[in-house]
Amino acid sequence: MLTDELKQKIQQTYSAFLQSRELGPRHGQKLMIAEIARTLGAIGTDAEGVRNTGGHVCVVEAGTGTGKTIAYLLPAIIIAKALGKKLVVSTATVALQEQIVHKDLPELRNHTDLSFSFALAKGRGRYVCLSKLDNLMSEFASAVDPTRALYEDELPSVDAEGVKLYESMMDALAGNKWDGERDSWPTRLEPNDWARVTTDHRQCTGRRCSNVSACSFFKARDALHTADCIVTNHDMVLADLALGGGAILPDPEETIYVFDEGHHLPDKALNHFAHHSRMLSTSRWLEQCNKGLGTILGQISGAGRVDDYAEQLPGQLIECKRELDMLYPVLNERIQSLEDSSRDWKTNHYRFVGGVVPDNIVAQAEQLHSSFDRLTDLLGKVAAELNEAMEDAHCRVPKVDLETNYPIIGAWHARAEANAGLWLSYARSDGDKSIPKARWLTLIDFNGNYDIEVCSSPILAARTLEFSLWNRVYGAVLTSATLTALGKFDRLQMRTGTPDDSRYAVVPSPFDFAKGILHVPKDAVDAGDSRAHTAALVQQLPELLQPTEGSLVLFSSRRQMLDVYDELPALWQSKILLQGESSKQEMLVAHRKKVDKGEGSVLFGLASFAEGVDLPGDYCAHVIIAKLPFAVPDDPIEASVAEWVEQRGGNPFMQITIPDASLKLIQACGRLLRTEGDTGRITLLDRRVVTKRYGKAILDSLPPFTRHIEA
Repeated sequence: MLTDELKQKIQQTYSAFLQSRELGPRHGQKLMIAEIARTLGAIGTDAEGVRNTGGHVCVVEAGTGTGKTIAYLLPAIIIAKALGKKLVVSTATVALQEQIVHKDLPELRNHTDLSFSFALAKGRGRYVCLSKLDNLMSEFASAVDPTRALYEDELPSVDAEGVKLYESMMDALAGNKWDGERDSWPTRLEPNDWARVTTDHRQCTGRRCSNVSACSFFKARDALHTADCIVTNHDMVLADLALGGGAILPDPEETIYVFDEGHHLPDKALNHFAHHSRMLSTSRWLEQCNKGLGTILGQISGAGRVDDYAEQLPGQLIECKRELDMLYPVLNERIQSLEDSSRDWKTNHYRFVGGVVPDNIVAQAEQLHSSFDRLTDLLGKVAAELNEAMEDAHCRVPKVDLETNYPIIGAWHARAEANAGLWLSYARSDGDKSIPKARWLTLIDFNGNYDIEVCSSPILAARTLEFSLWNRVYGAVLTSATLTALGKFDRLQMRTGTPDDSRYAVVPSPFDFAKGILHVPKDAVDAGDSRAHTAALVQQLPELLQPTEGSLVLFSSRRQMLDVYDELPALWQSKILLQGESSKQEMLVAHRKKVDKGEGSVLFGLASFAEGVDLPGDYCAHVIIAKLPFAVPDDPIEASVAEWVEQRGGNPFMQITIPDASLKLIQACGRLLRTEGDTGRITLLDRRVVTKRYGKAILDSLPPFTRHIEA
């Protein structure tokens, strides 16, 4: 219960924080603190402190500038400590995690009398594996590396620059100049370079590793046990829940969660429970395993019962490969049918309608699941024997050989298990479940080499989150600047499964949105005609853009973005920073430098630039949105959701497409006003917002900008 004592503590702490930082109270921030305090303070418990009531989830949309981080940290920390619960703050991006740990939490502690500890929790994949780094430095010239990431054909061999990078990592670790965390490395790391020197739970020997005393991951993990507040990411929370909860993070029943950037949670959950595997790459991997197996077994033979299980591996690897190769022509025939499609847009996805797979594919999937399940079992047993052997002081196999080969077997085990899960999802029907799965094939083109990726995913995460998260947690807060669509929480509820008895609230932003002008020109073209729309953009952009301004132009299609860029005059091309030519961070740094010099700069970006980009003041005086951000027509999951809604008698366009587009448009418009003093304009170059029936609903869902919509 929210006692008077707790209320007073929250109010006094908030006042002290504002006074110490010489800040004034924000109306939206005060409302958000009150909503969270009322929700968490009203949770009922039994004599042992176990939650026995509902209404324990608070969903708050808080616009940019509300100060929502302090608004949830302050009441949540006070209430969690009073109840003896842990606080887990989860975000979608590394940038926000860093901000909370290095700025917001220290400020809250330094400017109040609150006493609490905090720690940052990241997965193994964010830390360097010293054993892998050691092995790589001594064996980088090896032609066959079975520990490489999922698709080994996509990772080039280590070149001289790579060796130089890894040498610098070793030197930085030895000199205590680096903590082994990817995000603290001083320069940008390419995914492939990092993949070679990190690990996962299947490959890690844990506390048995000879490098454990210097392990960056375990040093960070040890700090979690005593922390009052743990800052992590959505993927880590989902991974913990998949393991039953309490395996990595505190027990959900003893935890208050805060999900910042909460609109990402359902997509993160879908990704977490999806399955995918590439046919030809997996076939080559199985062949590669068989070739390298003899060398590995020569080093670990004699460790426990390894030999008993290992002698069965060659036959099982061959069986899995044979069955994959038999299925490939059947799936390839489906992919080839895309070429004969009469659609007016091209796709590289073949989707099984309703998620229903033909009987002949189901039968082969059953065989593949059985074969990969057997392979998973054998590799698991070999890994377990190696694990025990590392504890056996009398084992005749040198510990260094056990430690070297355990990650290899672990990587094989993880990949075999992933394939077993995929083929099980194709072999097993959805039965009478109300929400089906999406199943589809994707044609992959990697430098002219084609492969088929087989995919399976739930179409909504609501049920999974309901049972594994909302029903179990002591309390939770879900917040973001964009949670409602068309002014309602319906879309969020459908995708996240938040309980009906949750407290839902929208708190106001302190921004004066009238300082932003929303302009729809009369010569804007209906973006449904892509060719005419692209031609119009080429003509209109030079007239709309100011050469000395900082501007952001957002596209829904990479093809259209490139076509428009190619057709623009050279003068404008020299001012444009094009997404894809360098990293997002490098583009933003270059953009700011150009604006600072008074040169003007234009960012051409896609969806990733419509969210999470912070360009206050002169850095972004004009946002141009090329078209309404409707989902691409060939997204298999979204197509399956629409199909499911239609089967239930709904209208997918009005229930799915329009709310999704509305939400994305709000995010895009949110790039303009980043501080209370910002001004500027937004230009929408899609006439459909005026001519179509749904246009008014989309416009009315936007913040109250000053409108200039030409008839």
